[in-house]
Amino acid sequence: MDKETLLSALAEYFAPWVQALGLKVEGFDADSVTLRLPQNAQLSRVGGMLCGQAMMAAADTAMVLALINQFGQFRPCTTVQMNSSFLKPLSNQDALVQARVLRAGKALAFGEIDIRGADDGKSVSRASVTYALL
Repeated sequence: MDKETLLSALAEYFAPWVQALGLKVEGFDADSVTLRLPQNAQLSRVGGMLCGQAMMAAADTAMVLALINQFGQFRPCTTVQMNSSFLKPLSNQDALVQARVLRAGKALAFGEIDIRGADDGKSVSRASVTYALL
């Protein structure tokens, strides 16, 4: 896998409004992908805090890219379950969204996502996910 393949997947497999989040591939390893979600006034709520909806969309997107990384190619999939916990607000900095594949079988894949501040490294949201592999 390489960064260019993951970047091209953002344009090929995701809706225009997801692409408008401005996600960038920050890095990857054998079982995870990390995206950068740039700070953006359109994704913020009162007080400049990144909204939860943007975090969940970024988390879901990062996990699909982690599955592409895991399988070496895109496999059609759909989110079956996503459980998110918001730990603290994120303001005035980009977010790093790290999605890790815990297990990928024939029909289901399981993962976890950590979203943290790009500047301070503090975790702001955690999610666990289940995907159906189609």
